[in-house]
Amino acid sequence: MNKMKVLITRGFIAVVTLICSNRSNAQLVDWRNVKNGNLIATNGYCDQPYAVVLKDGSWLCVYTTGATAEGTGGQHIVSCNSKDQGKTWTKTVAIENPGTESASWAMPYLTKYGRVYVFYDYNGDKIHELNGKKNIREDMLGWYCYKYSDDEGKTWSQRYRLNVPVSKIDLNNDWQGKVQILWGIGKPVDVDGGMMFAFSKMAKYLIDGTEGWFFRCDNINSEKNPGKLKWQLFPGSGEGLKNEKLGPINEEQNIFQLSNGTLYCMERTISGHPAESYSYNGGKTWTVPKVPEYLTGIEMKNPRACPRIWKCKNGKYLFWHHNNGSWNFTSRNPAWISGGIEKNGKIIWSQPEILLYEDEISKRMSYPDLIEQNGKYWITETNKEEAKTNEIPTDFLNMLWSQFDIKTVASKNLVQEWKQEDLVAKSKINIPVRDYKSGFTLDLRLSLGELLSGQIILSSSNNGKSVVLKTGEYGAIEIVLKDGTDSSKWASDPGLIPAYGEYSVSVIVDNGPKIIQFVIDGTVCDGRDFRQYGWGRFNLKMEDFIFNMIEMGTLANGQLQPQGKVTSLRVYNRPLMNTEGIGNHNNFTKQ
Repeated sequence: MNKMKVLITRGFIAVVTLICSNRSNAQLVDWRNVKNGNLIATNGYCDQPYAVVLKDGSWLCVYTTGATAEGTGGQHIVSCNSKDQGKTWTKTVAIENPGTESASWAMPYLTKYGRVYVFYDYNGDKIHELNGKKNIREDMLGWYCYKYSDDEGKTWSQRYRLNVPVSKIDLNNDWQGKVQILWGIGKPVDVDGGMMFAFSKMAKYLIDGTEGWFFRCDNINSEKNPGKLKWQLFPGSGEGLKNEKLGPINEEQNIFQLSNGTLYCMERTISGHPAESYSYNGGKTWTVPKVPEYLTGIEMKNPRACPRIWKCKNGKYLFWHHNNGSWNFTSRNPAWISGGIEKNGKIIWSQPEILLYEDEISKRMSYPDLIEQNGKYWITETNKEEAKTNEIPTDFLNMLWSQFDIKTVASKNLVQEWKQEDLVAKSKINIPVRDYKSGFTLDLRLSLGELLSGQIILSSSNNGKSVVLKTGEYGAIEIVLKDGTDSSKWASDPGLIPAYGEYSVSVIVDNGPKIIQFVIDGTVCDGRDFRQYGWGRFNLKMEDFIFNMIEMGTLANGQLQPQGKVTSLRVYNRPLMNTEGIGNHNNFTKQ
Protein backbone atom coordinates (compact mmCIF):
# COMPACT_ATOMS: atom_id res chain seq x y z
CA MET A 1 0.00 0.00 0.00
CA ASN A 2 1.26 3.46 -0.80
CA LYS A 3 2.13 5.65 2.07
CA MET A 4 -1.08 7.41 3.16
CA LYS A 5 -1.06 11.11 2.76
CA VAL A 6 -2.02 13.46 5.49
CA LEU A 7 -4.10 16.59 4.81
CA ILE A 8 -4.34 19.64 3.84
CA THR A 9 -3.95 23.28 3.58
CA ARG A 10 -3.70 24.47 6.97
CA GLY A 11 -6.42 25.81 8.89
CA PHE A 12 -7.53 27.31 12.00
CA ILE A 13 -5.90 28.38 15.21
CA ALA A 14 -7.92 29.34 18.24
CA VAL A 15 -6.16 30.74 21.24
CA VAL A 16 -8.28 30.10 24.28
CA THR A 17 -7.70 32.99 26.66
CA LEU A 18 -9.47 34.49 29.64
CA ILE A 19 -10.61 38.05 29.19
CA CYS A 20 -9.49 40.54 31.82
CA SER A 21 -10.33 39.64 35.43
CA ASN A 22 -13.17 42.13 35.86
CA ARG A 23 -15.07 40.30 33.10
CA SER A 24 -14.09 36.69 33.81
CA ASN A 25 -17.22 36.01 35.84
CA ALA A 26 -19.60 37.71 33.44
CA GLN A 27 -22.35 35.46 32.14
CA LEU A 28 -24.53 35.81 29.11
CA VAL A 29 -28.23 35.33 29.70
CA ASP A 30 -29.16 32.24 27.72
CA TRP A 31 -32.93 31.91 27.27
CA ARG A 32 -32.46 28.18 26.65
CA ASN A 33 -31.25 27.63 30.21
CA VAL A 34 -34.37 26.73 32.19
CA LYS A 35 -33.03 28.56 35.26
CA ASN A 36 -33.83 31.77 33.37
CA GLY A 37 -37.49 30.81 33.09
CA ASN A 38 -40.29 31.74 35.48
CA LEU A 39 -41.31 29.38 38.24
CA ILE A 40 -44.87 28.07 38.20
CA ALA A 41 -44.48 25.85 41.26
CA THR A 42 -42.03 23.78 43.25
CA ASN A 43 -42.81 20.84 45.50
CA GLY A 44 -41.72 17.31 46.21
CA TYR A 45 -43.43 16.46 42.95
CA CYS A 46 -44.68 18.70 40.13
CA ASP A 47 -45.63 17.28 36.76
CA GLN A 48 -47.43 18.04 33.50
CA PRO A 49 -47.86 21.81 33.81
CA TYR A 50 -50.43 22.26 31.04
CA ALA A 51 -52.05 25.60 30.29
CA VAL A 52 -54.85 27.26 28.36
CA VAL A 53 -55.21 30.94 27.46
CA LEU A 54 -58.56 32.22 28.76
CA LYS A 55 -60.89 34.65 27.02
CA ASP A 56 -59.47 37.64 28.93
CA GLY A 57 -55.89 36.74 27.93
CA SER A 58 -54.89 35.33 31.32
CA TRP A 59 -53.48 31.83 31.67
CA LEU A 60 -54.89 28.88 33.57
CA CYS A 61 -52.40 26.13 34.37
CA VAL A 62 -53.18 22.70 35.83
CA TYR A 63 -50.59 20.25 37.12
CA THR A 64 -50.08 17.20 39.31
CA THR A 65 -48.32 17.67 42.61
CA GLY A 66 -47.50 16.13 45.97
CA ALA A 67 -45.35 16.76 49.01
CA THR A 68 -43.06 13.83 48.21
CA ALA A 69 -41.87 11.91 45.17
CA GLU A 70 -43.97 10.81 42.20
CA GLY A 71 -46.30 7.94 42.98
CA THR A 72 -46.33 8.40 46.74
CA GLY A 73 -49.29 9.27 48.94
CA GLY A 74 -51.24 12.49 48.62
CA GLN A 75 -50.70 13.02 44.90
CA HIS A 76 -53.41 15.34 43.56
CA ILE A 77 -54.19 17.93 40.88
CA VAL A 78 -54.38 21.71 41.21
CA SER A 79 -54.87 24.83 39.12
CA CYS A 80 -53.43 28.34 39.23
CA ASN A 81 -53.67 31.51 37.15
CA SER A 82 -51.33 34.12 35.72
CA LYS A 83 -52.26 37.56 34.45
CA ASP A 84 -48.72 38.55 33.43
CA GLN A 85 -47.79 35.77 30.98
CA GLY A 86 -46.31 33.44 33.52
CA LYS A 87 -44.18 35.83 35.54
CA THR A 88 -46.33 35.35 38.65
CA TRP A 89 -49.04 32.88 39.60
CA THR A 90 -51.98 32.90 41.99
CA LYS A 91 -52.33 30.58 44.92
CA THR A 92 -53.29 27.10 43.80
CA VAL A 93 -56.84 25.76 43.88
CA ALA A 94 -57.25 22.04 44.53
CA ILE A 95 -59.16 20.35 41.72
CA GLU A 96 -58.91 17.15 43.76
CA ASN A 97 -57.78 17.38 47.37
CA PRO A 98 -54.82 15.31 48.54
CA GLY A 99 -55.99 12.06 50.06
CA THR A 100 -55.51 8.32 50.22
CA GLU A 101 -56.46 7.90 46.56
CA SER A 102 -54.32 9.67 43.99
CA ALA A 103 -55.64 12.04 41.33
CA SER A 104 -53.09 12.59 38.60
CA TRP A 105 -52.15 14.09 35.23
CA ALA A 106 -54.83 16.63 34.55
CA MET A 107 -55.18 17.75 30.93
CA PRO A 108 -57.15 20.98 30.34
CA TYR A 109 -59.42 21.86 27.45
CA LEU A 110 -60.96 25.31 26.85
CA THR A 111 -64.34 25.19 25.14
CA LYS A 112 -65.42 27.83 22.66
CA TYR A 113 -67.83 29.29 25.21
CA GLY A 114 -65.18 29.60 27.96
CA ARG A 115 -65.64 26.52 30.14
CA VAL A 116 -62.46 24.68 31.11
CA TYR A 117 -62.55 20.90 31.43
CA VAL A 118 -59.80 18.81 33.01
CA PHE A 119 -59.40 15.10 32.31
CA TYR A 120 -57.37 13.00 34.74
CA ASP A 121 -56.72 9.65 36.44
CA TYR A 122 -58.37 8.85 39.75
CA ASN A 123 -58.01 5.75 41.92
CA GLY A 124 -61.75 5.40 42.33
CA ASP A 125 -61.49 1.67 42.98
CA LYS A 126 -59.37 2.45 46.08
CA ILE A 127 -56.70 -0.08 45.16
CA HIS A 128 -53.67 -0.12 47.47
CA GLU A 129 -52.55 -3.75 47.38
CA LEU A 130 -51.40 -6.28 44.78
CA ASN A 131 -50.52 -9.92 45.43
CA GLY A 132 -50.19 -9.29 49.14
CA LYS A 133 -47.97 -6.24 48.73
CA LYS A 134 -49.49 -3.23 50.43
CA ASN A 135 -49.13 0.50 49.79
CA ILE A 136 -48.35 0.03 46.12
CA ARG A 137 -48.08 2.93 43.73
CA GLU A 138 -51.67 3.53 42.62
CA ASP A 139 -51.68 6.74 40.59
CA MET A 140 -52.36 4.92 37.30
CA LEU A 141 -55.06 2.65 38.64
CA GLY A 142 -58.78 3.05 38.31
CA TRP A 143 -60.89 5.60 36.50
CA TYR A 144 -60.67 8.25 33.83
CA CYS A 145 -62.49 11.28 35.25
CA TYR A 146 -63.19 14.92 34.50
CA LYS A 147 -64.28 18.12 36.18
CA TYR A 148 -65.00 21.56 34.80
CA SER A 149 -64.81 25.20 35.84
CA ASP A 150 -66.98 28.06 34.61
CA ASP A 151 -65.17 30.73 36.65
CA GLU A 152 -61.60 30.50 35.28
CA GLY A 153 -60.48 27.89 37.79
CA LYS A 154 -61.67 29.53 40.99
CA THR A 155 -63.98 26.57 41.65
CA TRP A 156 -64.42 23.15 40.11
CA SER A 157 -67.46 20.96 39.55
CA GLN A 158 -68.20 17.56 40.96
CA ARG A 159 -66.28 14.60 39.57
CA TYR A 160 -67.58 12.79 36.47
CA ARG A 161 -66.38 9.42 35.25
CA LEU A 162 -65.75 8.48 31.63
CA ASN A 163 -66.81 5.01 30.56
CA VAL A 164 -63.70 3.10 29.49
CA PRO A 165 -64.91 -0.32 28.28
CA VAL A 166 -62.84 -3.32 29.32
CA SER A 167 -60.73 -4.52 26.39
CA LYS A 168 -58.27 -7.31 25.72
CA ILE A 169 -55.36 -5.48 27.33
CA ASP A 170 -57.38 -4.96 30.53
CA LEU A 171 -58.35 -8.63 30.75
CA ASN A 172 -54.68 -9.54 30.62
CA ASN A 173 -53.61 -7.15 33.38
CA ASP A 174 -52.81 -7.98 37.01
CA TRP A 175 -56.46 -7.56 38.03
CA GLN A 176 -57.92 -9.37 34.99
CA GLY A 177 -59.81 -6.26 33.98
CA LYS A 178 -61.51 -5.60 37.32
CA VAL A 179 -59.15 -2.64 37.63
CA GLN A 180 -57.79 -0.68 34.67
CA ILE A 181 -54.28 0.76 34.41
CA LEU A 182 -54.14 3.95 32.33
CA TRP A 183 -52.88 7.51 32.03
CA GLY A 184 -52.60 10.34 29.50
CA ILE A 185 -50.21 13.11 28.53
CA GLY A 186 -51.92 14.25 25.33
CA LYS A 187 -53.69 17.53 26.02
CA PRO A 188 -57.11 17.60 24.29
CA VAL A 189 -57.18 19.27 20.87
CA ASP A 190 -59.87 20.66 18.59
CA VAL A 191 -61.07 18.13 16.01
CA ASP A 192 -63.86 18.88 13.51
CA GLY A 193 -65.52 21.37 15.85
CA GLY A 194 -65.34 18.94 18.74
CA MET A 195 -62.54 17.67 20.95
CA MET A 196 -60.31 14.62 21.15
CA PHE A 197 -57.54 13.37 23.43
CA ALA A 198 -55.29 10.33 23.63
CA PHE A 199 -54.35 8.12 26.55
CA SER A 200 -52.53 4.84 27.20
CA LYS A 201 -53.63 1.53 28.69
CA MET A 202 -51.26 -0.94 30.34
CA ALA A 203 -51.27 -4.73 30.36
CA LYS A 204 -49.06 -5.16 33.39
CA TYR A 205 -48.36 -3.23 36.57
CA LEU A 206 -46.34 -1.02 36.45
CA ILE A 207 -46.11 0.51 32.96
CA ASP A 208 -45.47 -2.54 30.84
CA GLY A 209 -47.22 -3.66 27.68
CA THR A 210 -48.88 -0.40 26.61
CA GLU A 211 -51.08 0.79 23.75
CA GLY A 212 -52.93 3.94 22.71
CA TRP A 213 -56.62 4.87 22.91
CA PHE A 214 -58.61 7.98 22.00
CA PHE A 215 -61.65 9.72 23.46
CA ARG A 216 -63.67 11.92 21.12
CA CYS A 217 -66.54 14.26 21.97
CA ASP A 218 -68.14 16.12 19.08
CA ASN A 219 -70.62 18.24 21.09
CA ILE A 220 -68.42 19.49 23.93
CA ASN A 221 -68.29 23.01 22.46
CA SER A 222 -72.08 23.34 22.29
CA GLU A 223 -73.53 21.14 25.06
CA LYS A 224 -73.20 22.57 28.57
CA ASN A 225 -74.91 19.68 30.35
CA PRO A 226 -72.13 17.16 31.09
CA GLY A 227 -74.70 14.41 31.22
CA LYS A 228 -75.47 14.95 27.54
CA LEU A 229 -71.93 14.89 26.25
CA LYS A 230 -71.53 12.24 23.55
CA TRP A 231 -68.34 10.24 23.98
CA GLN A 232 -66.75 7.84 21.55
CA LEU A 233 -63.76 5.61 22.28
CA PHE A 234 -61.42 4.59 19.45
CA PRO A 235 -60.03 2.44 17.94
CA GLY A 236 -63.09 0.32 17.48
CA SER A 237 -61.20 -2.94 17.01
CA GLY A 238 -60.93 -3.80 20.70
CA GLU A 239 -57.16 -3.31 20.59
CA GLY A 240 -55.31 -0.06 21.01
CA LEU A 241 -52.77 1.61 18.76
CA LYS A 242 -49.42 -0.15 18.81
CA ASN A 243 -46.66 -1.71 16.77
CA GLU A 244 -45.10 -4.60 18.65
CA LYS A 245 -42.16 -4.62 16.24
CA LEU A 246 -41.07 -1.43 18.02
CA GLY A 247 -41.24 -3.23 21.36
CA PRO A 248 -43.88 -3.77 24.06
CA ILE A 249 -44.14 -0.05 24.88
CA ASN A 250 -46.42 2.14 22.74
CA GLU A 251 -47.54 4.96 25.02
CA GLU A 252 -47.95 8.67 25.74
CA GLN A 253 -49.82 9.25 22.51
CA ASN A 254 -50.68 12.86 21.60
CA ILE A 255 -52.45 14.14 18.53
CA PHE A 256 -53.41 17.05 16.29
CA GLN A 257 -55.47 17.49 13.15
CA LEU A 258 -53.98 18.41 9.80
CA SER A 259 -55.55 21.00 7.54
CA ASN A 260 -57.15 18.27 5.38
CA GLY A 261 -58.84 16.64 8.39
CA THR A 262 -56.34 13.81 8.82
CA LEU A 263 -55.36 13.04 12.41
CA TYR A 264 -51.71 12.65 13.35
CA CYS A 265 -50.39 10.87 16.44
CA MET A 266 -46.95 10.71 18.03
CA GLU A 267 -46.00 8.25 20.79
CA ARG A 268 -42.98 6.99 22.69
CA THR A 269 -41.45 3.50 22.50
CA ILE A 270 -38.37 1.75 23.90
CA SER A 271 -36.85 1.20 20.46
CA GLY A 272 -34.75 4.38 20.72
CA HIS A 273 -37.25 6.12 18.45
CA PRO A 274 -40.66 7.77 18.67
CA ALA A 275 -43.46 6.48 16.45
CA GLU A 276 -46.06 8.24 14.30
CA SER A 277 -49.47 7.21 12.98
CA TYR A 278 -52.21 8.71 10.82
CA SER A 279 -55.98 8.31 10.94
CA TYR A 280 -58.09 9.12 7.88
CA ASN A 281 -61.49 8.44 9.45
CA GLY A 282 -61.62 10.59 12.57
CA GLY A 283 -59.69 8.24 14.84
CA LYS A 284 -61.62 5.03 14.22
CA THR A 285 -58.61 3.31 12.68
CA TRP A 286 -54.92 4.21 12.46
CA THR A 287 -51.94 3.34 10.34
CA VAL A 288 -49.42 1.05 12.02
CA PRO A 289 -47.03 3.24 14.05
CA LYS A 290 -43.66 3.72 12.38
CA VAL A 291 -40.53 5.70 13.14
CA PRO A 292 -40.81 9.29 11.84
CA GLU A 293 -38.02 10.74 9.75
CA TYR A 294 -36.37 14.11 9.31
CA LEU A 295 -36.67 15.71 5.89
CA THR A 296 -33.27 14.10 5.18
CA GLY A 297 -34.80 10.62 5.49
CA ILE A 298 -32.88 9.89 8.71
CA GLU A 299 -34.97 8.30 11.48
CA MET A 300 -35.68 10.49 14.50
CA LYS A 301 -34.46 9.38 17.93
CA ASN A 302 -36.06 9.62 21.37
CA PRO A 303 -35.69 7.64 24.61
CA ARG A 304 -38.61 6.57 26.79
CA ALA A 305 -39.56 10.20 27.25
CA CYS A 306 -42.58 12.34 26.42
CA PRO A 307 -42.71 13.11 22.66
CA ARG A 308 -44.95 16.23 22.60
CA ILE A 309 -46.30 17.69 19.37
CA TRP A 310 -48.15 20.98 18.80
CA LYS A 311 -49.92 22.70 15.95
CA CYS A 312 -49.30 26.45 15.94
CA LYS A 313 -51.64 29.19 14.77
CA ASN A 314 -49.56 29.69 11.62
CA GLY A 315 -50.40 26.14 10.53
CA LYS A 316 -46.90 24.85 11.26
CA TYR A 317 -45.86 22.28 13.85
CA LEU A 318 -43.41 21.70 16.68
CA PHE A 319 -42.07 18.44 18.09
CA TRP A 320 -40.39 18.25 21.53
CA HIS A 321 -38.02 15.28 21.80
CA HIS A 322 -34.57 14.41 23.12
CA ASN A 323 -32.55 13.48 20.04
CA ASN A 324 -30.88 10.36 21.41
CA GLY A 325 -31.44 6.65 21.03
CA SER A 326 -31.63 5.58 24.66
CA TRP A 327 -34.38 3.11 25.58
CA ASN A 328 -35.00 4.04 29.24
CA PHE A 329 -36.39 6.94 31.29
CA THR A 330 -33.11 8.89 31.49
CA SER A 331 -31.34 11.09 28.90
CA ARG A 332 -33.89 13.93 28.97
CA ASN A 333 -31.44 16.83 29.07
CA PRO A 334 -31.34 18.83 26.88
CA ALA A 335 -34.71 19.03 25.18
CA TRP A 336 -34.64 19.39 21.39
CA ILE A 337 -37.20 20.79 18.98
CA SER A 338 -38.04 20.06 15.36
CA GLY A 339 -40.31 22.13 13.16
CA GLY A 340 -42.95 20.59 10.95
CA ILE A 341 -44.84 21.52 7.81
CA GLU A 342 -47.56 19.76 5.86
CA LYS A 343 -46.64 18.28 2.52
CA ASN A 344 -48.90 15.98 0.50
CA GLY A 345 -51.03 15.22 3.53
CA LYS A 346 -48.07 14.26 5.72
CA ILE A 347 -45.90 16.03 8.29
CA ILE A 348 -42.31 16.71 7.26
CA TRP A 349 -40.00 17.33 10.22
CA SER A 350 -36.93 19.56 10.27
CA GLN A 351 -33.60 18.48 11.68
CA PRO A 352 -33.35 19.25 15.42
CA GLU A 353 -32.22 22.25 17.44
CA ILE A 354 -31.43 22.51 21.16
CA LEU A 355 -34.47 24.10 22.82
CA LEU A 356 -33.91 24.01 26.60
CA TYR A 357 -31.29 22.60 28.94
CA GLU A 358 -30.51 22.19 32.63
CA ASP A 359 -27.03 22.95 33.99
CA GLU A 360 -27.15 19.72 35.99
CA ILE A 361 -26.87 16.98 33.37
CA SER A 362 -28.75 14.39 35.45
CA LYS A 363 -31.88 16.57 35.62
CA ARG A 364 -34.76 15.26 33.51
CA MET A 365 -36.92 17.74 31.63
CA SER A 366 -40.20 16.50 30.26
CA TYR A 367 -43.99 16.77 29.95
CA PRO A 368 -44.02 20.21 28.33
CA ASP A 369 -46.81 22.33 26.94
CA LEU A 370 -46.90 25.16 24.41
CA ILE A 371 -48.56 28.50 25.09
CA GLU A 372 -49.07 30.77 22.08
CA GLN A 373 -50.40 34.30 22.52
CA ASN A 374 -50.16 37.52 20.51
CA GLY A 375 -47.45 36.15 18.26
CA LYS A 376 -45.30 34.96 21.18
CA TYR A 377 -44.47 31.46 22.37
CA TRP A 378 -43.79 29.88 25.77
CA ILE A 379 -42.91 26.35 26.76
CA THR A 380 -43.87 24.95 30.15
CA GLU A 381 -41.80 22.05 31.42
CA THR A 382 -40.89 20.20 34.59
CA ASN A 383 -37.98 18.31 36.11
CA LYS A 384 -40.52 16.58 38.39
CA GLU A 385 -39.79 19.00 41.25
CA GLU A 386 -39.99 22.41 39.62
CA ALA A 387 -42.47 23.48 36.95
CA LYS A 388 -41.46 26.48 34.87
CA THR A 389 -42.43 28.51 31.86
CA ASN A 390 -39.82 29.70 29.39
CA GLU A 391 -40.41 32.21 26.62
CA ILE A 392 -39.10 30.99 23.26
CA PRO A 393 -37.97 33.77 20.91
CA THR A 394 -40.13 34.00 17.82
CA ASP A 395 -37.02 34.52 15.69
CA PHE A 396 -35.70 31.15 16.86
CA LEU A 397 -38.85 29.33 15.78
CA ASN A 398 -39.04 31.21 12.49
CA MET A 399 -35.46 30.19 11.78
CA LEU A 400 -36.34 26.58 12.64
CA TRP A 401 -39.30 26.59 10.24
CA SER A 402 -37.14 28.19 7.52
CA GLN A 403 -34.95 25.09 7.42
CA PHE A 404 -37.02 23.55 4.63
CA ASP A 405 -35.86 26.12 2.07
CA ILE A 406 -33.03 28.12 3.66
CA LYS A 407 -30.22 29.04 1.26
CA THR A 408 -28.62 32.05 2.95
CA VAL A 409 -25.28 32.44 4.67
CA ALA A 410 -25.46 33.30 8.36
CA SER A 411 -24.04 36.79 8.85
CA LYS A 412 -24.71 37.55 12.53
CA ASN A 413 -21.49 37.36 14.58
CA LEU A 414 -19.43 36.39 11.56
CA VAL A 415 -15.96 37.42 12.70
CA GLN A 416 -14.18 36.83 9.44
CA GLU A 417 -14.47 34.85 6.23
CA TRP A 418 -11.72 33.59 3.93
CA LYS A 419 -12.07 32.29 0.38
CA GLN A 420 -9.74 29.78 -1.19
CA GLU A 421 -7.46 32.46 -2.58
CA ASP A 422 -7.04 33.88 0.92
CA LEU A 423 -5.92 30.52 2.29
CA VAL A 424 -3.46 29.45 -0.40
CA ALA A 425 0.25 29.67 0.49
CA LYS A 426 -0.34 31.49 3.77
CA SER A 427 0.91 30.04 7.01
CA LYS A 428 -0.76 32.48 9.42
CA ILE A 429 -3.74 34.80 9.18
CA ASN A 430 -4.84 37.12 11.96
CA ILE A 431 -8.44 37.33 13.19
CA PRO A 432 -10.00 40.42 14.77
CA VAL A 433 -10.42 40.00 18.52
CA ARG A 434 -13.98 39.25 19.63
CA ASP A 435 -15.85 38.03 22.72
CA TYR A 436 -16.41 34.25 22.56
CA LYS A 437 -18.13 33.60 25.89
CA SER A 438 -21.16 31.88 24.32
CA GLY A 439 -19.02 29.56 22.17
CA PHE A 440 -17.95 29.50 18.55
CA THR A 441 -18.55 27.93 15.15
CA LEU A 442 -16.05 26.86 12.53
CA ASP A 443 -17.74 26.67 9.14
CA LEU A 444 -15.61 25.43 6.29
CA ARG A 445 -15.47 23.61 3.01
CA LEU A 446 -12.74 21.08 2.50
CA SER A 447 -11.59 18.23 0.30
CA LEU A 448 -9.40 15.34 1.40
CA GLY A 449 -6.89 13.28 -0.46
CA GLU A 450 -6.91 10.44 2.06
CA LEU A 451 -9.22 9.16 4.81
CA LEU A 452 -6.33 8.47 7.14
CA SER A 453 -7.28 9.53 10.67
CA GLY A 454 -5.23 12.11 12.54
CA GLN A 455 -4.72 14.53 9.66
CA ILE A 456 -4.63 18.05 11.09
CA ILE A 457 -7.11 20.37 9.41
CA LEU A 458 -7.12 23.34 11.79
CA SER A 459 -5.15 23.69 14.99
CA SER A 460 -4.01 26.03 17.71
CA SER A 461 -2.16 26.03 21.01
CA ASN A 462 -1.29 28.78 23.44
CA ASN A 463 -0.22 28.59 27.08
CA GLY A 464 -1.15 24.94 27.28
CA LYS A 465 -4.59 25.46 25.76
CA SER A 466 -5.51 24.24 22.33
CA VAL A 467 -8.21 23.60 19.76
CA VAL A 468 -7.51 21.00 17.08
CA LEU A 469 -9.72 19.97 14.17
CA LYS A 470 -8.57 16.79 12.44
CA THR A 471 -9.75 13.74 10.57
CA GLY A 472 -11.20 10.96 12.70
CA GLU A 473 -11.87 7.29 12.15
CA TYR A 474 -13.90 6.01 9.18
CA GLY A 475 -14.47 9.29 7.39
CA ALA A 476 -15.26 11.45 10.42
CA ILE A 477 -14.06 14.89 11.50
CA GLU A 478 -12.97 15.32 15.12
CA ILE A 479 -12.46 18.36 17.33
CA VAL A 480 -10.23 18.23 20.42
CA LEU A 481 -10.36 20.94 23.10
CA LYS A 482 -7.71 21.27 25.83
CA ASP A 483 -7.43 23.80 28.62
CA GLY A 484 -4.08 22.70 30.04
CA THR A 485 -5.60 20.30 32.57
CA ASP A 486 -8.58 18.62 30.97
CA SER A 487 -9.49 17.73 27.43
CA SER A 488 -12.71 16.97 25.57
CA LYS A 489 -13.28 15.69 22.07
CA TRP A 490 -16.12 14.75 19.79
CA ALA A 491 -16.37 13.50 16.23
CA SER A 492 -18.93 13.71 13.48
CA ASP A 493 -20.82 10.60 12.47
CA PRO A 494 -18.53 8.24 10.54
CA GLY A 495 -18.78 7.76 6.81
CA LEU A 496 -19.98 11.24 5.91
CA ILE A 497 -16.66 12.48 4.50
CA PRO A 498 -15.38 10.44 1.52
CA ALA A 499 -11.77 10.69 0.40
CA TYR A 500 -12.55 12.76 -2.67
CA GLY A 501 -14.90 15.63 -3.39
CA GLU A 502 -15.62 18.86 -1.59
CA TYR A 503 -17.74 18.91 1.57
CA SER A 504 -19.25 21.38 4.01
CA VAL A 505 -18.42 21.08 7.70
CA SER A 506 -19.91 23.17 10.51
CA VAL A 507 -18.42 22.54 13.96
CA ILE A 508 -20.62 24.13 16.60
CA VAL A 509 -19.21 24.50 20.12
CA ASP A 510 -22.03 25.68 22.38
CA ASN A 511 -20.90 26.95 25.77
CA GLY A 512 -24.46 27.07 27.17
CA PRO A 513 -25.30 23.36 27.42
CA LYS A 514 -21.60 22.61 26.71
CA ILE A 515 -22.42 20.56 23.65
CA ILE A 516 -20.50 20.01 20.42
CA GLN A 517 -22.42 19.40 17.20
CA PHE A 518 -21.42 18.69 13.62
CA VAL A 519 -23.38 19.54 10.49
CA ILE A 520 -21.86 17.71 7.51
CA ASP A 521 -23.10 18.68 4.05
CA GLY A 522 -26.34 19.96 5.55
CA THR A 523 -26.93 16.84 7.68
CA VAL A 524 -27.05 17.20 11.47
CA CYS A 525 -25.13 14.33 13.03
CA ASP A 526 -27.45 12.30 15.27
CA GLY A 527 -25.43 9.11 15.64
CA ARG A 528 -27.53 7.19 13.09
CA ASP A 529 -27.11 3.44 13.67
CA PHE A 530 -23.56 3.83 14.96
CA ARG A 531 -24.12 5.39 18.37
CA GLN A 532 -26.79 6.61 20.76
CA TYR A 533 -25.90 10.29 20.40
CA GLY A 534 -24.74 12.37 17.46
CA TRP A 535 -23.75 15.22 19.78
CA GLY A 536 -21.23 15.29 22.61
CA ARG A 537 -20.56 17.24 25.77
CA PHE A 538 -17.37 19.01 26.74
CA ASN A 539 -16.35 19.59 30.34
CA LEU A 540 -13.84 22.41 30.04
CA LYS A 541 -14.25 25.79 31.70
CA MET A 542 -13.93 27.74 28.49
CA GLU A 543 -16.37 30.55 29.16
CA ASP A 544 -14.31 33.05 27.19
CA PHE A 545 -12.59 32.63 23.85
CA ILE A 546 -10.31 34.87 21.83
CA PHE A 547 -9.44 33.73 18.33
CA ASN A 548 -6.55 35.78 17.02
CA MET A 549 -4.74 33.69 14.45
CA ILE A 550 -5.06 31.11 11.69
CA GLU A 551 -2.21 28.74 11.10
CA MET A 552 -2.02 26.20 8.28
CA GLY A 553 -1.77 22.52 9.19
CA THR A 554 1.37 20.50 8.48
CA LEU A 555 2.68 16.96 8.73
CA ALA A 556 5.12 16.14 11.46
CA ASN A 557 7.96 16.79 9.01
CA GLY A 558 6.54 20.17 8.10
CA GLN A 559 5.62 19.31 4.53
CA LEU A 560 2.38 20.70 3.09
CA GLN A 561 -0.01 18.23 1.49
CA PRO A 562 -1.50 19.47 -1.81
CA GLN A 563 -3.93 16.52 -1.95
CA GLY A 564 -6.12 18.13 0.70
CA LYS A 565 -7.29 21.69 0.95
CA VAL A 566 -9.61 24.06 2.75
CA THR A 567 -11.49 26.06 0.13
CA SER A 568 -13.36 28.40 2.48
CA LEU A 569 -13.46 29.18 6.17
CA ARG A 570 -15.78 31.21 8.38
CA VAL A 571 -15.32 31.87 12.09
CA TYR A 572 -18.29 32.92 14.22
CA ASN A 573 -18.12 34.08 17.81
CA ARG A 574 -21.33 32.25 18.69
CA PRO A 575 -22.74 28.77 18.24
CA LEU A 576 -24.79 28.74 15.06
CA MET A 577 -28.16 27.06 14.99
CA ASN A 578 -28.00 23.83 13.02
CA THR A 579 -30.41 25.46 10.60
CA GLU A 580 -27.84 28.18 9.89
CA GLY A 581 -25.17 25.56 9.18
CA ILE A 582 -27.62 23.94 6.77
CA GLY A 583 -28.23 27.32 5.15
CA ASN A 584 -24.50 27.89 4.71
CA HIS A 585 -24.24 24.54 2.95
CA ASN A 586 -27.29 25.14 0.77
CA ASN A 587 -25.99 28.54 -0.26
CA PHE A 588 -22.92 26.91 -1.71
CA THR A 589 -24.78 24.14 -3.53
CA LYS A 590 -27.20 26.57 -5.20
CA GLN A 591 -24.31 28.42 -6.85
